[in-house]
Amino acid sequence: MPTLFRFLFFCVTAAAAVYGLMFALVVFVEPRERDVVVRIPSERVNPQNP
Repeated sequence: MPTLFRFLFFCVTAAAAVYGLMFALVVFVEPRERDVVVRIPSERVNPQNP
């Protein structure tokens, strides 16, 4: 039984670390807004039919 307890403890600790990291990212990281420009070639927008 000690190995099962050790495995479950490791799984709970890893899950807590992941959730703690996600919570820290939500609280401390502020996203920056910026404009996005995507250039589309005119051949794709206006295809020429032969």
